[in-house]
Amino acid sequence: MANKKRELFLKRRLRVRNKLKAMANGRARLSVHRSSKNISVQLIDDVKGVTIAAASTLEKEFGLVGKNNVEAASKIGAAIAERAKKAGVETCYFDRGGFLFHGKIKALADAAREGGLKF
Repeated sequence: MANKKRELFLKRRLRVRNKLKAMANGRARLSVHRSSKNISVQLIDDVKGVTIAAASTLEKEFGLVGKNNVEAASKIGAAIAERAKKAGVETCYFDRGGFLFHGKIKALADAAREGGLKF
């Protein structure tokens, strides 16, 4: 069963990413990764192949090391929105990977939108 679950995750990730790349129009990609203990997010410029900004619960300044809950996700979302503004990025597209858009992923997206990112 574990293999089947992983295969479904990978199929979902490819499906989401391919749809988003088709309508990217040169915008940056807000990529989310969620593990069992942490959550991280990167703002990536796929044209140049560089990371513009990143935020993670592993950063000691947030005090969230080892926490992966809705509250931590919303703090990370607000942080990436602030860092994106400093980098001069206002619009991007949200790449949730293979993760379903609810719970922590939704909280992160909502916090980033409230912080000023448009996607």
